[in-house]
Amino acid sequence: MRPFQRTAGDEVQGIMDHAGQAVHLAVMLAASGDWSVGLGFGRVEEPLPEETRAGRGAAFEYARDAVERAKRASGSIAVSSSGPEAERLEAELQLTASIVAKRRATSWEAGLLMDQGMTQTQVAEQLGISQQAVSMRLASSLWFETNRMMLEAAKALDKLIDP
Repeated sequence: MRPFQRTAGDEVQGIMDHAGQAVHLAVMLAASGDWSVGLGFGRVEEPLPEETRAGRGAAFEYARDAVERAKRASGSIAVSSSGPEAERLEAELQLTASIVAKRRATSWEAGLLMDQGMTQTQVAEQLGISQQAVSMRLASSLWFETNRMMLEAAKALDKLIDP
């Protein structure tokens, strides 16, 4: 809804209206090892300002809390909201980010092609490997399980905003 903008020092903040995209981005950034990611879910004051950093509302307060906790959190990710599910979702996303962080480059290569809608046979052909090798790469990286966890987390996070 608003682009990411630097707010202070090395911190950036953005406003997204799609929990699935927010969860996926947050997990990928946290798993990179370069970012501490705080997800704040709640209402924002409308109309939204032109500048992300001028935004106000509960979501911004929750995000501030979450990013501070993410700096010390397992998996470098934290979730903050008024809903009772935030703590459980935070644990699930921390586990997911930790698993994603351990993926090998070969698993990423196969998984990203699968995410584009290819079949394992098509991925195998593109990579010049067997379908069984693709299957092993996806299985060893828990590709489908982590994608499902992110999808289910996004559904639960939507409920934090609109119960």
